[in-house]
Amino acid sequence: MDETWTSVEVVWKGSMTFQGKNKKNSTVTLGAAASPEGISPMELLLIGLAGCSGMDIVSILEKKQANLDAFQVYTRGSRAKEHPRVYEEIEITYLLWGKNLASQDIEQAIRLSEEKYCSASAMLGKTAKITSSYKINPNLHELPGEQEIPG
Repeated sequence: MDETWTSVEVVWKGSMTFQGKNKKNSTVTLGAAASPEGISPMELLLIGLAGCSGMDIVSILEKKQANLDAFQVYTRGSRAKEHPRVYEEIEITYLLWGKNLASQDIEQAIRLSEEKYCSASAMLGKTAKITSSYKINPNLHELPGEQEIPG
């Protein structure tokens, strides 16, 4: 098979729950937005965007030998009111913890991810206006943990 193709499998588990699996046997549980378990497909798109951009940014900052101790990405999206209910606006917030992190390095990493490397951003950007912001928090006493997801 052509290497440009990506294959996954999704199996119905009853009600509105599905299990997605890739070739490495990693799994994700999918559920309707109102269902008690699983991640909705539209939430999964936001997770994919956050992960794609996050991986780019970490990779770029590592090449710059930045002192990154922790990193979180929050995304939220506003969907169209009519079907198909695509995302029309997406906001990304990058939270970075570390010593002596340089704003110019972070801004360059974000820009490169969003404009050049992140495939999810390029694809979702065709239907949604994507905006981003970042916050440097060098206070190691405020390292991220299991927190409630904002807004």
